[in-house]
Amino acid sequence: MSAQQLADRTLLNLGRGLKENGYRFITPTPLTHERFFQRQGAPLAKDLRDVFGWSLPFDRELLPEAFREELQQAEVVEKHEALWRSAVRWSSLDDLLFAHSAYPTTQADAVFFGPDSYRFAQLIEAHMQQRFEPIKRAVDIGCGAGVGALVVARARPDAEVLAVDINPRALRLTAVNAELAGLANVTAYHSDVLGGVEGTFDLIVANPPYMNDDRQRAYRHGGGALGEQLSVRIAGEAVGRLALGGSLVLYTGVAIVAGEDPFLAAVTPLLDSDAFGWTYRELDPDVFGEELEKPGYERVERIAVVALTVTRLR
Repeated sequence: MSAQQLADRTLLNLGRGLKENGYRFITPTPLTHERFFQRQGAPLAKDLRDVFGWSLPFDRELLPEAFREELQQAEVVEKHEALWRSAVRWSSLDDLLFAHSAYPTTQADAVFFGPDSYRFAQLIEAHMQQRFEPIKRAVDIGCGAGVGALVVARARPDAEVLAVDINPRALRLTAVNAELAGLANVTAYHSDVLGGVEGTFDLIVANPPYMNDDRQRAYRHGGGALGEQLSVRIAGEAVGRLALGGSLVLYTGVAIVAGEDPFLAAVTPLLDSDAFGWTYRELDPDVFGEELEKPGYERVERIAVVALTVTRLR
């Protein structure tokens, strides 16, 4: 067994152990997490939620020695002077448990999970409840921790579900999370949007990054003037790969300037055809307001999260 396979197997076993112990953690926004940290004084983990949810440092005696050594060998925990810290974080979504990057997500290949993940899952579930056509083949573009792929695979166990991303760490975590959930119908592939996979799909879901990130971290940076570029690209590629009756469900964020929505303006010409039926709505008019203090957002009024749903009619 390779070192990578050992690490993934150890992570999977950790997830199973957490589930058996009734672990649950709902992940807040980074700003809320930061505020939680600030009021802790000198924070030190007291339980598993502190270690694997709040990403607090912990004393070596908090975990059993054999368990701790196994996690260290798999690079799941890191030693920092006299204290230890988890290199991964575990978040709950209904009865599912997702491994993703620890707080703070400063690495270029960090895999994010947060309030957007919960809203994205709810959007997919609502769409599938309203859809009566069978889903034989689906794909989650930019899968990250695999939220979209796992939600679809659980609801449609007979479907072939692809999870694609350009980030190798995301693909590894998605594979672990799918196995932990007992979902054998999810397969992770390296792909730049849909460039690495073939064929058409009955359902395409995506929750792309939508910020203008000066460090260009993959999970956060959407490209373009205000983070909209990747979302526009995904919409353009996805509608051309929909099977007849197939749908795209795209959850993203938009920087609103002078009351105008640049993402909607960009995708409307792509969908101006009787081949598609589509809806567009704001799910939350104001998120991540702290971003407006950063360079590049001087003209932005607010950041909204939106849902674009497209169905191929002919």
